[in-house]
Amino acid sequence: MLYLIPTPIGNIQDITFRALEVLSTADILFCEDTRVTKRLLTLLGERFSIKCNIEKFYSLHSHNEDSFLKNIDIDIFKKSVVYLSDAGMPCISDPGAKLIQFAQEHDIEYEVLPGANAAVTAYAASGFIQKEFLFFGFLPHKAKERKLLLNDILNGSYNTILYEAPHRIRQLLNEIAILSPKRELFVQKEITKLHQKWYKDSALNLAKIFEKENTKGEWVVIIKGEKKEVSNITQNDIISLEIPKKQKAKLLSKISGKSIKEIYEQLVISD
Repeated sequence: MLYLIPTPIGNIQDITFRALEVLSTADILFCEDTRVTKRLLTLLGERFSIKCNIEKFYSLHSHNEDSFLKNIDIDIFKKSVVYLSDAGMPCISDPGAKLIQFAQEHDIEYEVLPGANAAVTAYAASGFIQKEFLFFGFLPHKAKERKLLLNDILNGSYNTILYEAPHRIRQLLNEIAILSPKRELFVQKEITKLHQKWYKDSALNLAKIFEKENTKGEWVVIIKGEKKEVSNITQNDIISLEIPKKQKAKLLSKISGKSIKEIYEQLVISD
């Protein structure tokens, strides 16, 4: 049996009773960093008086998932196996999804326990009313890919949740301030921890505030979506314009989904 257990993102008391129960009966433990996980188990043991009898710890992270699962002995899952990420929910901007796929492909019984998640916690705290949202995790580091994705997000109508590292949070706010200065943002750091703090303002104002702000900590950024006005323009409106046929064909292609060439040929025939 395989269990995926979320771990506290800051406050140790956010561990669930059920997670403690499963950990106390686990035989094998997969985790991102064995040192981090062993420290966590020590803290849980001291705080909640649980005793874990783990036979073996295995390091399973984003850089070794493929090779690890390729070489694993499937009989290991006859025991109670637990996977923990360093903090938060496995599979959500953390390793674990490939382990789930492996379990599905090999008919291994598994269960994902509910628990702490920074993205959902921040969204609940944001005060944004729209129930639909998109989650992108961390943006790409490469400038071109980063700019393209950020442009797509800012042109979307859904609220979007991002994660950002402390050394790049100022950069992200400046990027948004340049592209969409009036865009409303909710920014929260160190969720559930002693120094947690949140800000809600326009991108331009936040970029100015963060020039002197302490950026230490892990950040969640929520970008408010902007609903675009739907144009009532029709194909007849475009056809009636006194512009070259090639330009008409391009405009008609965008609202009809047909190829520019096909529409251009139809315009020529209809003359």
